Amino acid sequence: METKVISTGIRYTSIPESYVRPEAERPKLSEVQDCDDVPVIDLSLDDRYSTVQQIGEACETYGFFQVINHGVSVERVENMLQVAGEFFRLPVEEKMKLYSDDPSKTMRLSTSFNVKKEKVHNWRDYLRLHCYPLDLYVPEWPSNPSSFKDTVSNYCREVRELGLRIQELMAESLGLDKDHIKNALGEQGQHMAVNYYPPCPEPELTYGLPGHTDPNALTILLQDLQVSGLQVLKDGKWMAVKPHPNAFVVNIGDQLQALSNGRYKSVWHRAVVNVDKPRMSVASFLCPCDSALISPPKELTEDGTGAVYRDFTYAEYYKKFWSRNLDQEHCLELFKN
Repeated sequence: METKVISTGIRYTSIPESYVRPEAERPKLSEVQDCDDVPVIDLSLDDRYSTVQQIGEACETYGFFQVINHGVSVERVENMLQVAGEFFRLPVEEKMKLYSDDPSKTMRLSTSFNVKKEKVHNWRDYLRLHCYPLDLYVPEWPSNPSSFKDTVSNYCREVRELGLRIQELMAESLGLDKDHIKNALGEQGQHMAVNYYPPCPEPELTYGLPGHTDPNALTILLQDLQVSGLQVLKDGKWMAVKPHPNAFVVNIGDQLQALSNGRYKSVWHRAVVNVDKPRMSVASFLCPCDSALISPPKELTEDGTGAVYRDFTYAEYYKKFWSRNLDQEHCLELFKN
């Protein structure tokens, strides 16, 4: 391949060997069923008790849910998807000015997951941005398209507010003070991955992203309404999550599984690709501050079960996560008591 990204505007007729998964690891797309009972939670309802109950049940049973009437304006969402599309349609020479395969960089265009370590690549290019505090990171963001910085900043602010509100509801659903999770995680970082999955001539041979859990606390995913690709593991089977109009998908990350003492599930999920259409998604991640000590509150351990995981800092966890391949065993297993 001549370039290091796959969003070149050229349609591939076959996929390069470095993207082909071993037979045992392929997505088996014909076996995937639709997940028809994804919890959809309306955040505008006055009945807070009911909302808290719904969120608790979704976190325990599924590890993810969708939210509607979430407070992020339709205009912000539409503008975000529009500017993301404009970015990935830029000439490849322009985009490559931002390319890096160094996972520690706070702004970079890259491809796959961890190109230097992995044996098989993923059919995805992505723009990775750090988003909090905005005044620190926005200056290094792309200036092309010209509206990029303003559009993405406005989107990030509203999504952050939504994430913090959801953490309050989650804390209450665990029987904790509403600020417990926010306080435990400290001054949370915020990252974004703007994902672009080009059409793929042989989607049954590869992934956009293989099965993984998120290493952070909470992920708020904006799906492409035209093209589905998100799948979650439920009861040992991969299920397709169809995009819901004006909704975000909210994923529990590893830190909230540990903080809830294993009650809430960090959901295994993956992205598949298709022959006909490109797909876009925007994942926003709320992350504990590096020094946050991830430790379940005594209210969740005093029933005799004890702590499922040993205490660790987020910095320790994140370093371990990025040193592995994405689809290895759950990183949390390495921290079990």
